[in-house]
Amino acid sequence: MTDKESGKVYKARPTRGAKQNDGRAKSTKSPDEAPDESSVREGQRIAKLLARAGVASRREIERMISDERIALNGVTVDHPSMLLKNLNGITVDGNPVAEPSPAKLFRFHKPSGYLTAERDPAGRKTIYDVLPKDMERIIPIGRLDLNTEGLLLMTTDGEFKREMELPKTGVERTYRARTFGDITQNQLEELYRGITVEGIHYGPIEANLERRTGRNQWIEMTLTEGKNREVRRVLEHLGLKVSRLIRTRYGPFLLDDLPKGEIEAVRRHDLVKFRKSLK
Repeated sequence: MTDKESGKVYKARPTRGAKQNDGRAKSTKSPDEAPDESSVREGQRIAKLLARAGVASRREIERMISDERIALNGVTVDHPSMLLKNLNGITVDGNPVAEPSPAKLFRFHKPSGYLTAERDPAGRKTIYDVLPKDMERIIPIGRLDLNTEGLLLMTTDGEFKREMELPKTGVERTYRARTFGDITQNQLEELYRGITVEGIHYGPIEANLERRTGRNQWIEMTLTEGKNREVRRVLEHLGLKVSRLIRTRYGPFLLDDLPKGEIEAVRRHDLVKFRKSLK
């Protein structure tokens, strides 16, 4: 994002970045305390506005506020519930933040062996090692495990990301899993009733047995919750070993024949149409 007056470009930094010490006024409040009435304005929460502007997710922004990286007119923001009408005067690490532009959505074919993260303390490769270096800041909608490949939607709008990830939104995700072991279609159809694995309950899953060679088979699964490692845990609970997992669909957006490691913008018309269907 570029500030029109100063020409500075803001790029989000990791939430563990060093604190700024530039002489700005600091609050003595505890982060858990609510802000004073004097600091509350009509509008939306600053964390929500910054998420919509694509700075980071709401949770990451809360950490940035805790790290004293965000300021309003030179005064450090001390609580993520501060209400603002707009982002005028807001800076992150001293750089002005532009007002959010219309949300953009991209289809990315995540290869296996890459983390869905901005960086990894252990030095493993992430999706940002594959994405174009000159691309605007985009954030993933949901995650794919290290060894899971396929469709990963990415957006410039943190609020849209949050909306897509909420289980109550009910956006379907479809996966194809190559598995080894014994399973029947009747067993898979039982998953539509929901299943509890190690104390975690998973809602209805549509599962269909595809082609089989001996004890190897492909299984297609469609779900709406998208809990952590849901597909692998459910299949392993059924006694199957998963050797490959591919996400092929997220909502109406398909992986199709998008090559591995490639990213492609979703037409704005299709994005607007989809967002209207969520309301």
